[in-house]
This record gives sequence, C-alpha cells and structure tokens, in this order.
Amino acid sequence: MNRLRYFFQFLVIVFLFLIFKFLGLKNASYIGGKLFEIFGPFFRSRKIIYSNIQRAFPNITEKEILNISKNMWNNYGRVFAEYMFIKKYRNEFFKFGIRLHGSEILKKIKHENRPVIFISGHFANFELMAMTLEKMGIKLSAIYRPLNNKFLNVIMEQIRKKYICKFQIKKGVSGLREIIKLNKKGFSTALMIDQRVSEGILSNFFNKKAHTTTIPAQLVKKYGYDVVPISIERFDHIKFNIRIHKPLKYSKNTTTEEITQNLNNFIEKMLIKNPNQWIWSHNRWK
Repeated sequence: MNRLRYFFQFLVIVFLFLIFKFLGLKNASYIGGKLFEIFGPFFRSRKIIYSNIQRAFPNITEKEILNISKNMWNNYGRVFAEYMFIKKYRNEFFKFGIRLHGSEILKKIKHENRPVIFISGHFANFELMAMTLEKMGIKLSAIYRPLNNKFLNVIMEQIRKKYICKFQIKKGVSGLREIIKLNKKGFSTALMIDQRVSEGILSNFFNKKAHTTTIPAQLVKKYGYDVVPISIERFDHIKFNIRIHKPLKYSKNTTTEEITQNLNNFIEKMLIKNPNQWIWSHNRWK
C-alpha cells in the first residue's frame, strides 16, 4: 500500500515540478507557497505544530501562532517549488538575489585548506547553504536524510548531487565513516542539526530535552575542527540573506554534551529571530 501511495505522490510531484518549470521562478514560488498554505495542514499534525510553537514561545497568542503556522507553510511551499530553479540560483548566484555576508570567513577557510563543520537548521531555503559553500570554492560534503518515498528520492538525489553539493552523504554510521575519509582529504562537512535523531543524545532545546545529533561534537573532539554556523533568511519572496558566522572554537576538554548544547543554543537564537521560516511540523521533542 505504501509503495502505491508513494508512486502516486511521485507522479503528482513530477507534474507540479513541470508546471513550476513552465511558470518561472517568481510565479512558481508564489503558487507553491499558496498551495502549501492550503493543503499542508492536511498532511502534518496541526497539534504538533501548535505545540512546538507554544513550547518555544510560551506567552504567544493564538493569532500569532496562526500567523507563524501560515508563514511556515508558505515558506515550505516556496522551497518545494524552488527545487526546479536550483540550477539558476547556482549559475546566476547574485543575479537571483543571494546576498552573502561573511565571505571573508569562507576565503580564510579556503586559504587554510583545513576542514571545518558548517551547521545550520531548516530555515528559509535551507538547500542553499551547501550550494553556496560549494559555489564559493569550499571542498564540501553534505549530510542528508533520504526521503521515505524512494521514487521521489531518486530525483532529489540527482538535483542535490548535480546542483547543490556533489558529495552527498547519507546520515548514519556508514555516512560518518565516509565523512571522516573526506575530511582527511581536506573536505569540510555541512549538516542541519535541528531535527530529532535516534542516534543522538538528549540536549536542551527551549528548556526541554530533545534528541540531537552529536556528529559535530564527535568531529570536534576527535580532530579539533572549528564549527561555523550559517543562517539563511528569505526576503522579498525569492531572495535570500546568507550569513556566515564567526567560527566557534572548543578546547579539548569541552565535552560532547557541552558542544551539542552550545550548538542547540545557536539554533534557538536563529529560530527566535526568524520563527516564520522554520519547519515547525517535525516532532522535535518526541
């Protein structure tokens, strides 16, 4: 039954992708946002979304919750439509409204040819993080979670490897081994750390324990790498501010728990600043 359902989803999504391609970036992004505003709530639990928002903002009003939820779905739909234009974003970087802040940090990383760990969360069009880093000449591998829909996952992997980051590493133990091999060749690692993972540790996220990946902390502890946070914010609908933050440095005595908590705190700050463009539908505190 799941296989049949996934195949039907695959056909619908391919059909929408073709329409988006025909419409052009601006129109496609707008329509994708509106479609998700309407249909998104039917596919994700409204209860989870509202509970997550209230956990992060205890004093928030019902109206504000509704507004954040609506804006989240709009952004999610825009990201969906924009997959058809990743090639344009990459090839016509600045023309398509990407503003890069902190490029001097990337230049230094590139010059030193020493791996670092880039971290961020699912904000705005999160796929642009790895694309930007590779576009700027950073030797990079990106960790990703394969989609449950295997039919669709084939297309998404092709898009990611061709236009976002050539070295896509599946999350998991085998993926970590592959990352280490690439690190030894001078490759940095990019990953999102804001989703629940079964192999992580419990770390505070808005004052409640949440399963959080320890991959950055493991690499810091083993190799002494710096961690470089990246924030992404959408503006004027299809344009983006991408900010490279100053590297975070940790001593050898810093524990895995302390590093993981510190990075969770960084994501919290990003979320508080930009709650409308984060994906609240994941059951982060399960």
